[in-house]
Amino acid sequence: MLLVDDQTLVRQGIRSLLGLTDDVEVVAEADDGMSGLAAVAEYRPDVVLLDLRMPRHDGIWMLEALRDSDVDVPVLVLTTFDDDELVLRAIRSGAKGYLLKDVTLDQLVGGVRALASGGTWVQPAITDRVLRAAVAGPAADADDVRVESLTDRETEVLRLLASGYSNREIADVLFLAEGTVKNHVSTVLLKLGARDRTNAVLRALQQGLLG
Repeated sequence: MLLVDDQTLVRQGIRSLLGLTDDVEVVAEADDGMSGLAAVAEYRPDVVLLDLRMPRHDGIWMLEALRDSDVDVPVLVLTTFDDDELVLRAIRSGAKGYLLKDVTLDQLVGGVRALASGGTWVQPAITDRVLRAAVAGPAADADDVRVESLTDRETEVLRLLASGYSNREIADVLFLAEGTVKNHVSTVLLKLGARDRTNAVLRALQQGLLG
C-alpha cells in the first residue's frame, strides 16, 4: 500500500498501526500528489491511501492525474467531517473508497482489504448532501434518476457490493460462479445507470435500495 499524506506524524502513526496486521504492508510514503504519482509508478501498490487536503498538489489533483493517465490503482480517501465538497469531487474523480480520519484500525484495514480485492468501501457517515450530489453527477438531477427494478438476486449482490465484497467473495457467499457474479454486477450497474461499483452503491443508497 502507498500512503500519501503531508503530515509526517500521521503517516508514521498509520504505518505503525498497519504494522500490527499480517496482510497489509506500507511499501512507500509520499507527502503530496506529485510525489504520490511518482511512487505509484515506481512501487505499483495494490492500494493508495490518500489524504485530500495537502499543500501544492493535493489529493484531488492526484486522483485526476491517475484517471487521466489511465493508471488502474484503487484509491481509498481519508478526509474529515468538513470535507463534503472534496469528498464529492473525489468520488467523481475516481476514488473507490471513503473513510473519515477518526476510523478504527479494523475499519481502516477493512477498507484497504476491500479495495485490494476489487471492492469498494464507502463509510456510512457520508452525508446525505454529498450522497445526493454524487449520485446526480455533473449533468443530471438526482430527482430525475430513474432506477429499473432489481431482481432479488441482484439486490443480494448489490448489498454485498455495498459491504465491500469482491466478485470472488460474493460468489463464495451466494454459492455462484464468479462469472455469474460478474454478469449480475454488470446488470446492476446498467440498471442503476452507474459508471462503477462505488457510484452504484451511492445511487442505491440515494434510492433507498439498501434500507
